[in-house]
Amino acid sequence: MGEKTFEVTEQNFQAEVLESSQPVLIDFWAEWCGPCKMIAPIVAELADDYEGKLRVGKLDADAHQSILQQYGIMAIPTLMLFKGGEPVVRIQGFRPKGQIVSDIEPHLS
Repeated sequence: MGEKTFEVTEQNFQAEVLESSQPVLIDFWAEWCGPCKMIAPIVAELADDYEGKLRVGKLDADAHQSILQQYGIMAIPTLMLFKGGEPVVRIQGFRPKGQIVSDIEPHLS
């Protein structure tokens, strides 16, 4: 986990994600997932780039299956942007940073 990212669990999902006053980008990942490792540095950069505008959390898909089921996540990595407690963007698979930024930036104002 990077300095500016936080761990998301079933126990803190409601408070840290759904009740957050700021938009929250969640990286659904797993230790064994190659593309997850490829996207991890981009996720850490986003946490730095948007500090104060966006919170960035990482959720271990193997440890928290119920959240994946709740949001219909069938593949990882998946990035989901939550705003006002609702998912507003879903990005599945590895994407370049520019594409992720163009998908999430409209929701950060």
